[in-house]
Amino acid sequence: MSTPETSAAAVGATVAPRGATRKRMHFSPYLALLPAFVIVLLAYVVTVVWNIWISFTDSKVLPVNIFVGTKQYERLFDTARWLISLQNVVVFGVLFIAGCLILGFLLAVALDQKVRFENTFRTIFLYPFAMSFIVTGLVWQWIMNPTLGLQKVADSIGFTWFRFDWIVQSDLALYVIVLAGIWQSTGLVMAIMLAGLRGIDRELWKATRIDGIPSWRVYLHIVIPILRPTIITASVLLAIAVVRVYELVLATTGGGPGISTEVPGKFIMDYLFGRGNIGLATGASTVMFVTVVIVVTPWLYFEYFREKPRGN
Repeated sequence: MSTPETSAAAVGATVAPRGATRKRMHFSPYLALLPAFVIVLLAYVVTVVWNIWISFTDSKVLPVNIFVGTKQYERLFDTARWLISLQNVVVFGVLFIAGCLILGFLLAVALDQKVRFENTFRTIFLYPFAMSFIVTGLVWQWIMNPTLGLQKVADSIGFTWFRFDWIVQSDLALYVIVLAGIWQSTGLVMAIMLAGLRGIDRELWKATRIDGIPSWRVYLHIVIPILRPTIITASVLLAIAVVRVYELVLATTGGGPGISTEVPGKFIMDYLFGRGNIGLATGASTVMFVTVVIVVTPWLYFEYFREKPRGN
């Protein structure tokens, strides 16, 4: 016959292993993530810190530890090529993101009307995104080449007044890059927006039709606010493409004519590998990194960390 003391001991013996198992299960996700954490720490954090340190040194072909303060940054912002690259990436970024969002949304709205051959149209619009920036750049280089592309076709059929040789005009070449980027990425935005539109309750549309609200007002005042998370996602992906525009510029114009389509990515790669000036190249990359942090931090705070009013 068991006593209360022996029963309690037996229960304790049973509970103890379970508690130990729970502790092991609690720590197992952290153990699984440990290799990834180490890789991130070494591959990103350490390299970023090292990059920033090198930008304060007198490094040329090889990195050295001779501290020179802000000399590289002073030289960087005295370089006309760098200032033009900053101006170009801002113009490209604004036009590229705005163009992709507007056209992508309009295409998504058109496909959301249950058109025939929707899958075919969706594939056609999304296909350019499957190409790399290098391929896209080469395609648009051929299209805009005055001796091969649309200009040549127009001249051959007698339309000599037609001028579409932007790629050789320094004041218009940047817009060729914008057109190429929009052509490639609009399909992605369309797919993201279409998924968001298909997630809206159809009862909402029935209610607006009963109330006689015009469609444009429904999209402007109801649908777009509902699609806010979708628009943010698309904007982040497009902003990443703006930072990676180096490949598109290299394949389309090579930064020319002259330096009219120069962008920070090309400036950094040229000085890092072509001109053998690691200090100036790392200074430029540090400026880009700090700019991204300054832009992203307020958005992250207001989106995820700011205390929101109750009921939202």
